[in-house]
Amino acid sequence: MARKKNVIPSYLLHKSSGQARVRIAGKDHLLGIYGSDESRRKYGTLVAKFASGIAIDPLSEPKPGTTADAGPSIAELLVSFMAHAAKHYRKNGEETSEICCLKSAFKPLRELYGLTPAALFGPLMLAAVRAKFVESGQARNTVNRSVGRIRRLFRFGVANEIVSADVLAKLVTMSPLLAGRTTAPDLPPRHAVDQANIDAVRKLVKPLGRDLIDLQLLTGSRSGELVMLTTSMIDRSGKVWVAKLADHKCVHHGKTRTLFFGPQSQLILAKYLAADPDRLLFGVTVRGYWSWIYRACDKAGISHWSPHWLRHTAATRIREKLGIESVQSLLGHSTAEMSRHYSDRMDLLAAATAAACG
Repeated sequence: MARKKNVIPSYLLHKSSGQARVRIAGKDHLLGIYGSDESRRKYGTLVAKFASGIAIDPLSEPKPGTTADAGPSIAELLVSFMAHAAKHYRKNGEETSEICCLKSAFKPLRELYGLTPAALFGPLMLAAVRAKFVESGQARNTVNRSVGRIRRLFRFGVANEIVSADVLAKLVTMSPLLAGRTTAPDLPPRHAVDQANIDAVRKLVKPLGRDLIDLQLLTGSRSGELVMLTTSMIDRSGKVWVAKLADHKCVHHGKTRTLFFGPQSQLILAKYLAADPDRLLFGVTVRGYWSWIYRACDKAGISHWSPHWLRHTAATRIREKLGIESVQSLLGHSTAEMSRHYSDRMDLLAAATAAACG
């Protein structure tokens, strides 16, 4: 297979002169001493213009040594922000997955413009970074989220008086990539998993994997909500067992989350209840559970589906049987305002749904 052509021109060495160069539209542009801060800043400026379709006039480029100090560089802004992120994006004493997402979004920004003063970063440069995301094969929505994280970086810079507000205001003017108007692909939407594909995977995973799949289908729970369960968390005093989660996906938004287990779910859970009330019932991580599903999909020769898709499957089945309000109550779908307004009613409805469905 032929190597994919780079969309963004590379930073290269002009061997005969020792200068850095970049080839754009078949023409080499010399940037100054190879590896120098000034050459990388000039490279970033030219790439930004190229990515935005702006003609490059060599006579209009700044002369070496004329760039004034414009304040902290983007690399320095990144250091400050990541120190903040390491404290902010934590749950149960561990970094959340958002840290990895931020690092992925910032990598091409650092490579292209790390030495550029943050005050000089504008929409054309942001467009060049976005072109890097598209070139790497990222999906359209992923690209838009990565651009949003870069804007979040500059919003932090404004809030901490590292950059001025007009820098962020300019970045906000760049519109997101639209479906059908970009080469970035669109991922297929999440949907209910066909029963045939569920059965194919159930045959190939270990008994614990089958039980987790069945619990998700019966309860509409997230995989992370199930793997965190302990014996002490489950109130088994009523006809429907209840687990109130102190920690869950939306806890930082002020929402509550309660899981309800009907008769079929109770038969599964009973196999894992332990004498130690604080021991995890299933002893598997979310990543481990997801990897079982993916490997089984590969062995079965079917398209990948993730455990989260089982929530869609459960929602579809519950809606067909009992209606949309039952879906909202059991799966915890509501705004914070709706949650406060309907909390008692929704809990009763969720318990009734669990008794009927799982």
